[in-house]
Amino acid sequence: MSVIMTLRVTGDPKAFEQLAQADSEKLARLIASAKEHGLIAHRFYGSEGKIMAIDEWPDAESCQAFFSEHESEIGPMMQQVATSEPEIVFWTKLDTGDDVGWEG
Repeated sequence: MSVIMTLRVTGDPKAFEQLAQADSEKLARLIASAKEHGLIAHRFYGSEGKIMAIDEWPDAESCQAFFSEHESEIGPMMQQVATSEPEIVFWTKLDTGDDVGWEG
């Protein structure tokens, strides 16, 4: 069963959007590599002073292998907009019987 990875940092969401738009080719290369490592789904979200990524991966090891391979690219990019260390959490789905959406 797949895992959900959340990455949260304190930072400027608007500055992150601007950074992403300014170097969309780099992000496209990173996403292509992430897919090669097994990435199933990915999105960034922002709130006042906070940035969060939510990814779905086949397993935590696939995500960690991707980040290890691209740490030299991702780290400096995040340092431009983040003011805290990232909090990364891997989540597994609980079988509670009240699922809505995400058919499967």
